Amino acid sequence: MFAAVFLLMPVSACFAQYDYIKISNPFLHKIPIAVPMFKPLSESQVARETADRYAVVMSDALEFTRYFTLIDRDAFIERPRQTGITLHDINFKNWRDIGAEYLVTGGVSVVKGVVEMEFRLFDVFKGQMLAGKRYRGQMKDRRRIVLRFCGEIMEKITGNRGCFQSKIAFVSSGDGSKEIYICDFDGHNPVRITENKSINLSPAWSSDGRTLAWTSYKRGRPDLYIMNLLDRHVTRFSMKGVNISPAWVPGKFMLAATLSFEGDQEIYLITGSGKVVRRLTRSWGIDVSPSFSPDGKRMAFVSNRSGTPQIYLMYLDTGRTERLTFEGRYNTNPSWNPVDDRIAYCAMENGVFNIKVIDVATRKTVSLTAGQGDNESPCWSPDGSLIVFSSTRDGGVPRIYVMSAVGTDAKRLLVLPG
Repeated sequence: MFAAVFLLMPVSACFAQYDYIKISNPFLHKIPIAVPMFKPLSESQVARETADRYAVVMSDALEFTRYFTLIDRDAFIERPRQTGITLHDINFKNWRDIGAEYLVTGGVSVVKGVVEMEFRLFDVFKGQMLAGKRYRGQMKDRRRIVLRFCGEIMEKITGNRGCFQSKIAFVSSGDGSKEIYICDFDGHNPVRITENKSINLSPAWSSDGRTLAWTSYKRGRPDLYIMNLLDRHVTRFSMKGVNISPAWVPGKFMLAATLSFEGDQEIYLITGSGKVVRRLTRSWGIDVSPSFSPDGKRMAFVSNRSGTPQIYLMYLDTGRTERLTFEGRYNTNPSWNPVDDRIAYCAMENGVFNIKVIDVATRKTVSLTAGQGDNESPCWSPDGSLIVFSSTRDGGVPRIYVMSAVGTDAKRLLVLPG
C-alpha cells in the first residue's frame, strides 16, 4: 500500500544536460556510492551526534532503493569530516580508486535547537558537483531533511525521485484485533490509524496521499471507511450487503469498491465523500479487487465468472472486458504498476501462493517468488521500482517484506508483534 507525496525540487540549470543512468535492469548493476560520516559544523555534542546518526540514515535509505551499493567506510582513503566537504576539498582520485562512482558529503550545525544541514552530490569520474542543498529546520525535521536530499540524489542519477516521501499502509494484529497502521517507506515510524478492536482490512491510498480507505467490521458487517489523514475526519460508507476492496482512481477523489446492494458482488465507482457514481461490472459471480492503470482508463480486477478466480481487464470508456490470466486456476490481488503496463498479482500453484508479474501488452508472465512460503498481496512503490508484499517465509506467520521489481533483494520491512 505504497503512496507518494513528493516534494519536487527545481533542477539546477547547469546540470540540465546531465545524462541519467540508462540501464534496463538497475538491480543487476547497482551504482557504487560513498557516503562518509557528515562533518559537524558547530561545536556541540548534539551536532556531532546528528552528523553520525544521519549519515547512517542516508546510507540506509539509499541502499533500501536497491539501486545503490554503499562503499564500506573502512575502505575510504580520505575522510571529508577532516579534509572538507566542498568541491575544492575533494581528491576524486581517492574515491575512484576504491570503486565509487558517486560521493555524498554532508555538514551539520545545531544552534539553539535549530538544525542546518548541507549536502553535496559529486560525480567522481567527472569531478563535478551534481547537486548541492542547504536545509534548516527543527530537530524533529532531521530525518525528513535527509530523505529529501536522497530524492535529489535519485533524481540526478536515475531521473526519478524514488519513494523516500512515501508511506505504507498495512494491517497488524499485534493487540489481538486487525488494525490499520501506516509507516514510512522503509518501515520506520509506524503509527496506528484504527483503534476499534475489530477486523480492519484492505487499506488503500488516494493518489495524493491525503486520504485512506479501508474495509472494517466495526459495526459487525463489512463497511467502507474513508479517512482524511490531515484532520482524521472519517466518512463511513455502508450499503446493504458487502462493501469491500476499495481502490482509488489515479488523480481523482473517487474510488472503486465491491458492493452487493443489488444482489451480486459487483464493482462500482464511488466518490470520496461516499456517493455511488455508477456500476462498472455486470456478470454473474463475484467481482472484486479493482486496480487502475496509471492513466485511470483501464481497471484490472478479479472475477470467478469463468469458474475460478482470474484477473480481468476492463476498458472504462467502453466497458469492454477481457481475461488477462490463463495460467493456473487461482489468480488474485492485482496491483497495477503506477508507471507502466505491468500488473503484479498472486497465483496459487500446488497449494502455495506466489507473486507474479504480467505485462499487459505482451501477456508475458514472470514469477518473482518461489520456494519460500506463501507470498501474497503485492503492491508497487510509486516509482514502480519496489514491491511490498506479505510472506510466511519466516516461521509461517505473515510478515511484511519488500523486494525489487524483478524479485531480488527481498527483506523483511519491519518488526511488530502479531
